[in-house]
Amino acid sequence: MKNHYHLAGDIGGTKTILALFSSEKGPLKPLHEIRYTSSSYPGLDAIIRDFFSQTKASAQTACFGVAGPVRGGRAVITNLPWQPDSDMLQASHGFTQVTLINDLVATGYAIPHLEDPDIHTLNLGMQTSGGALGIIAPGTGLGEVVFTWDGSRYLAVPSEGGHVDFGPSSATEARLLDFLKMRYGHVSYDRICSGPGLSAIYDFYKSSGELAEPDWLAEKLAAADDPAPVIVSAALDTRESCDICIKTLRMFISVLGAEAGNLALKGLTTGGMYLGGGIPPRILSFLEEEPFMDSFASKGRMSYLLHDIPVRVILNPKAALIGAAAFGLGLEFVAP
Repeated sequence: MKNHYHLAGDIGGTKTILALFSSEKGPLKPLHEIRYTSSSYPGLDAIIRDFFSQTKASAQTACFGVAGPVRGGRAVITNLPWQPDSDMLQASHGFTQVTLINDLVATGYAIPHLEDPDIHTLNLGMQTSGGALGIIAPGTGLGEVVFTWDGSRYLAVPSEGGHVDFGPSSATEARLLDFLKMRYGHVSYDRICSGPGLSAIYDFYKSSGELAEPDWLAEKLAAADDPAPVIVSAALDTRESCDICIKTLRMFISVLGAEAGNLALKGLTTGGMYLGGGIPPRILSFLEEEPFMDSFASKGRMSYLLHDIPVRVILNPKAALIGAAAFGLGLEFVAP
């Protein structure tokens, strides 16, 4: 069988990764791989041109996992002014086929190819064979997807569920909602369970006057292009306690747990829930504390069901790229 070359991409609001794969080596062994800062380019087309120029390579097909909704072969990147179109990309670069899929769909197609070191279990639960799977992924935004079993393989149900209305479950969360309404108007879970959301929660606590901002932290935040990593690092630092950052991260985790539980109920994900995205692997020590699973399972009469659902963190930062490669190479999602 002739070797097939396939271009795969993980297209996000912050970074874009393109890689060339072959049917011979599969989705875990890229032949070439380049990471780009998304905002430095006018669109995906320009990045593809640069990739082929640098690698002197070519590909018959392409599949891109994109951070945004895909309709009729056209995508809108939520945090970028890009609107890639599969037909236009196919014509521009001579591909025989171009497929655009949501980046969480791509992440799901990576699951069968992940190994033990790529997964961290938060709740062992009781996995149901053939049960639906869910993925929730906080990063630049909040992605969500459910995979259902059709009797022989898993099929994706793409979603923009991260943009549904935020529902507070405590008096403090209600105050957070009021605070964010003044800033955004509509407040979704994406506004809270994301990198920008971490910054927004921090601003909420700072504006309340309940917690002081240390001078050293103010200096670091003022010098940072993105405050979220500074907040997370300060919360995780065991040498110098930072109450406002710790409280920010705990609020983030509580709201994320609640929305993960919402998705698990809506999709009846008895096969397991996965946390993807760039943030969860960095905050494992906090995720392992009680607030996440308490919020996840706090669903009244359905709490017993949530306690039984396995919950895992995807640690491999290239899961979406691997999944886009697997999907494009025609590898079905048979079992997790």
